[in-house]
Amino acid sequence: MPKQQPEITLHMQEDLLRKLLYVANAEGRSPNNHLIMLLRNNVQYFERAKGRIPADKLREIDLSDYLPKEDGE
Repeated sequence: MPKQQPEITLHMQEDLLRKLLYVANAEGRSPNNHLIMLLRNNVQYFERAKGRIPADKLREIDLSDYLPKEDGE
């Protein structure tokens, strides 16, 4: 079975959600894919402005709250 991807819950106002859905649809993307594209663009902007994020710093980040729980946990 393929490993499940990490998940994060996002809270937003209804009007912003409606606009996200509208733009995603107009761009031919699912809301999830549209958000991923926006996040990638933001990370690229950050790294251009402030430098690449070091791989060792990324490895230090605890993802346990965002990873799917194993059966029985």
